[in-house]
Amino acid sequence: MTDRPRIICLMSSSLDGGLHPGRWTHSPDGTIEQWSGAYEALHDELAADAWLVGRTTMAEMAKGVPHSPATVATTPPRPMHLVDRKGPFAIAIDRSGKLHFAASDVGGDPVLVLLGRDVADAHLAELVADDISYIIAGDEEMALPPLMTTLRRELGIETLLLEGGGVVNGSFLAAGLVDELYVLLAPALDASSSGSIVETGGAGLRGKLTLSLLACDQLDGGAVRLHYGVASDPTP
Repeated sequence: MTDRPRIICLMSSSLDGGLHPGRWTHSPDGTIEQWSGAYEALHDELAADAWLVGRTTMAEMAKGVPHSPATVATTPPRPMHLVDRKGPFAIAIDRSGKLHFAASDVGGDPVLVLLGRDVADAHLAELVADDISYIIAGDEEMALPPLMTTLRRELGIETLLLEGGGVVNGSFLAAGLVDELYVLLAPALDASSSGSIVETGGAGLRGKLTLSLLACDQLDGGAVRLHYGVASDPTP
């Protein structure tokens, strides 16, 4: 029995790996709204205890600006501050504490931020005042396995959806933390050099993991849903 959550990477993409539907070509078979609906339906069907994205992706949803709390009674707690709220949780990785939130939830899912060890107390105080949970990494590298263990131990997260971007996905795959991969491929092209489902920053994944096709389903609107099992060997 693993001490971390089961982690499922869930992404949608154009045929050439683009992640931004606003740049995709059109299709006579379906629409961006139809493909997005299929993605959201699968997100709900998987019924995970939490979903996780990187800082850039979460910034599009957080919609906040820097703001100091009116009062700071005590030094903000370390290594964690957990608000008593039920999941599913909306989790963001934000090493340097750059995210600011207009609300303590995203679409009703309470926010939880994973932070680097050197995050400033002022930022922690802002999160506490905003009723937002956080967990601070215990090491300088912000290793992912201990953080995933903490999520399961402290919050009972058994299944987590990893929903990008590409750098975050690559980091989890390189660390051997991904158990399954779903990709919804839309019949469209992005034709840009910006972003992909997985980016590893030069670390590479060859020899570190094996993908096994579990299912391939044709969806309405010309899209295809691919489901893979992931076997990982994170050792160099």
